[in-house]
Amino acid sequence: MDKEQASPRREFIKLTVVATCGTALCKCNKPAGSMESASEESTIKLLAPDGSLVEVARSQITPLPDDQLITGMAAREGIPGKRFVMVIDLAKCNNARACITACQKMHYQPEDKEWLQVKLMKDSEQGAPYWFPKTCFHCDDPPCVKVCPVDATFKRDDGLVLIDNDRCIGCKFCMAACPYSTRVFNWDEPDLPEEIAMCTSSPETSVPSQVGTVDKCDFCPDMVRQGKLPDCVTACPNGVFYFGDEVEDTVTNGVETVQLSQLLEDRSGYRYLEELGTKPRVYYLPPTDRMFPYERSLEDLSEERKAMYKDII
Repeated sequence: MDKEQASPRREFIKLTVVATCGTALCKCNKPAGSMESASEESTIKLLAPDGSLVEVARSQITPLPDDQLITGMAAREGIPGKRFVMVIDLAKCNNARACITACQKMHYQPEDKEWLQVKLMKDSEQGAPYWFPKTCFHCDDPPCVKVCPVDATFKRDDGLVLIDNDRCIGCKFCMAACPYSTRVFNWDEPDLPEEIAMCTSSPETSVPSQVGTVDKCDFCPDMVRQGKLPDCVTACPNGVFYFGDEVEDTVTNGVETVQLSQLLEDRSGYRYLEELGTKPRVYYLPPTDRMFPYERSLEDLSEERKAMYKDII
């Protein structure tokens, strides 16, 4: 897209007119004590997400600082000097599902659509089952990126693999290529609050979802830019998820901060399906000395959800 084509969208991003959209990149307000009457107010025409022009009073517009508007090439390049990584401690997981709920709330996803899943795994007939949280693995050699015909899925310098939903054509090639089955397709028009549906899409927020496109776990890069942890990390009551920077050799679960290399060495960290050669940026710590018996985590589940694990238990 050249500069002339991009300018209307860029102007809309900077001068958005909807209410504050949480993680999305837009906000508006009415300055207190405005003395100008409605009939005297000057207006400005803005480009709405559907391509139409809307006329809005200038007093309703609060431009966002440029450093908050992470779109275009900035969203594709990533955060300079960073290489993000996640470590998941399987010994601590009891399928509390707080991580899933937090992710769904953060990205305005319905309950039946999970970007982060918790599987029940068993390595052998004699072994005991254990809970296995599964996010996008943000691979360093991602098959999904290679097969996308329109460059909608891309790999950033900071390690993250993201999706530009404005480019996505819904071919689902990336879903077929992903060996971890971590991507979901938006078959239906998302049921969103009006102010969220009006927000401008960004690969860093993955909000709002768009029908006919693919979504997935994004590691919450908009939160990371603010110095915050992804919501799944902070929501987990047991400190299962560690997130950090490989360059700094540091990860944290919000309670303790540890040296990444030492943690992986001491706990025999590994990468899921390493033999595929995708070089995932998510490491697992084996489920040794588990904090909870897996059976306890089944007690509060519905019969329908318990049935999902019948082949394991």
